[in-house]
Amino acid sequence: MSWFMLVLAGSLEICWAIGLKYSEGFTRLWPTIGTVFSLIASFVLLGLAIKAIPIGTAYAVWVGIGVVGTTILGIVLFDESVNILKVTSLAFLCIAIIGLKLAHA
Repeated sequence: MSWFMLVLAGSLEICWAIGLKYSEGFTRLWPTIGTVFSLIASFVLLGLAIKAIPIGTAYAVWVGIGVVGTTILGIVLFDESVNILKVTSLAFLCIAIIGLKLAHA
C-alpha cells in the first residue's frame, strides 16, 4: 500500500507542477485551487508512504515520477523541445526509479 501511495503522490506532483503553468502565477482561480489541492495531497501521501519506505528512496522516486511526468506533459501540452539527450535522460530516470523500487523489495 505504501508504494501505491508513493506512486499516487508522484502523480499528484505532476498535477501540481502542470497546474502551476495553468494558474499563470496564481492569477487564475480554478487552476490555482487545483494546484494547491494537488500539492497538499501529494505531500500528505508522501508523508504516509515514508512510514514504510526509506526517506531517501521515497523522495527520489517521488521526485523522479514528477520529473518524468512533468517533462513528458510539457512536451505534449506546451510544445516544449524534445531531443535525444532529453529522451535518454528520461529513460535513465525511469531505470533509476525501477532500480530503487527493486532495491527496496
